[in-house]
Amino acid sequence: MTEVFGLPLPVLAGQVMLGMVNGCFYAVLSLGLAVIFGLLRIVNFAHGAFFMAGAFGAWMLQRYAGLGYWAALLLVPLVVGGLGGVFERGLLRRLYGLDPIYGLLLTFGLVLVLEGGFRVAFGTSGQPYPVPAKLQGVFNLGFMVLPIYRAWVIFAALAACLLTWWLIERTSLGARLRAATEKPALTQSFGVNVPRLLTFTYAGGIALAAFTGVLAAPILHVNSGMGSNLVIIVFAIVVIGGMGSVFGSIVTALGIGVIEGLTKVFYSEASTTVIFVVMALVLLLRPRGLFGKEGAA
Repeated sequence: MTEVFGLPLPVLAGQVMLGMVNGCFYAVLSLGLAVIFGLLRIVNFAHGAFFMAGAFGAWMLQRYAGLGYWAALLLVPLVVGGLGGVFERGLLRRLYGLDPIYGLLLTFGLVLVLEGGFRVAFGTSGQPYPVPAKLQGVFNLGFMVLPIYRAWVIFAALAACLLTWWLIERTSLGARLRAATEKPALTQSFGVNVPRLLTFTYAGGIALAAFTGVLAAPILHVNSGMGSNLVIIVFAIVVIGGMGSVFGSIVTALGIGVIEGLTKVFYSEASTTVIFVVMALVLLLRPRGLFGKEGAA
């Protein structure tokens, strides 16, 4: 059997693929976080809670409405994103222009409310969510066996990342969003509804978190703490990539996922801390992050 670094190739390839799957989850989550911070300057600590709400939304649609995975993949991001828009218009909007710590504290309070509510309603043991029938089975790649659903997660997550990047960087809508956050008074003088654009931005970032939650539901046990387990890692990824950098968040998330997977093979005890070691090194050498702009530190 072919070996690489003293390990069988299937073992190494399997860990790299597992790292890619985790990296794709990180990528979409960190992308939504980077969009919200980059355009609104809000440190959205509630991102993990909305990820959890997306997973629970898929489970509840199946349990109580009889709607399957594909319907949930479409409906849940719209509903959760809409709730995020209501939160932005009702509470978060009052904090624009203030110290970012106020936004962090408000969104942290929202985390406690959401996680506490789901914990009371559904307990802490978690709920299973089945893999959709069309995505069951495996691909035999010769050197490893890849579950079809994990291959779908990689494709769907990368497609969501590329679409979001294209909307922000290559369309007139993205140009208006950037203008509305950088020069709101001037942008509004041209007839652009700036408050509506800001709400759309926040709702879009939350919809990405909910979309990731639906993708994760068949892999992770749906439970009230699943978001808090990821949000610290996602914040670290956004810092490494550069606060507010969409491209940096995507590239860093995929790289960290692979590094994490390889660390589990060579030194499993460090797999949960390697990302923070990387973050410390990056901040020491490049405080604004790998892809951050001057002054972002």
